[in-house]
Amino acid sequence: MDRRQFLFRTSLAAAGAALPFNRLWTRAEGNFTTMRRNVGYFTERGGTIGWLAADDAMVIIDSQYPETVRHCLNGLKERSDHPLNLLINTHHHGDHTSGNPVLEGVAQEMVAHQNVPDLMKQANEKSEGGPNTAFPTSLYEERWKTDIGDETVHARYYGPGHTGGDSVIYFEKTNVVHMGDLVFNRMNPYTDRPAGASMMNWIKILDEVADEYPADAQYIFGHGKPEFGVTGTREDLRVMQSYLSAIIEYVKKGVDQGKSKEEITDLKVMEGFKNFLYADFWTLADNLGVAYEEVTGS
Repeated sequence: MDRRQFLFRTSLAAAGAALPFNRLWTRAEGNFTTMRRNVGYFTERGGTIGWLAADDAMVIIDSQYPETVRHCLNGLKERSDHPLNLLINTHHHGDHTSGNPVLEGVAQEMVAHQNVPDLMKQANEKSEGGPNTAFPTSLYEERWKTDIGDETVHARYYGPGHTGGDSVIYFEKTNVVHMGDLVFNRMNPYTDRPAGASMMNWIKILDEVADEYPADAQYIFGHGKPEFGVTGTREDLRVMQSYLSAIIEYVKKGVDQGKSKEEITDLKVMEGFKNFLYADFWTLADNLGVAYEEVTGS
């Protein structure tokens, strides 16, 4: 084991000091999928983790939970002994950031949009568990870019969407885009209005992203209905955009007809979008309620 490998493994051990060393370096669990070159995604529990694992670079996008991000690290170390250059959080939600404490001190840099630390602090106030204080420290306002190994990684903020701090991450040379929770693939999305979400701007974001990146770009989604998965193409962004647009148009029509919020939200399935029915915690009625608040300014 050379010095670089030693520093990487001992720094991970320090981050997982609450666990015995042999538990940190156990067999990798979860599911790893390579997409292109050295870029892929990891799924186990929580938001989809994106990763780059090469001889000259290592990057993790989002951190799920402490146990699952350890599983992810275990698998990545089998692909590369390079130290972890970057952790990028696509947004502040706990299923994307609860593993941050494991990576704090391991990742050479922790990156997110400038709104994310404050949103994490707000979430801590409502959390029943211990606070997550492993905040990203490299923050950006609109655009961020770095060269790592032979890859160029971009982060961009398009304004409020799923939250008030969503980043879209682009591996330029690999041509893979991580959308975070700006895409729930064929699922009712969670729209976090208290954290600054805007469904109307979310629609614009999906339109802009679909037009901005190459036609053959592959996309990683924060969540996806099992039969549709957590990856796709720009056409899947268009489906998500159409669903949100249908919600907004339905609410606007109801408001113009003088319907109450209760009447407008009393809908189980949006016409033409039966695929979005899923046994999840967030329903069409919830999103209609959020849209109603946004449309009426209430």
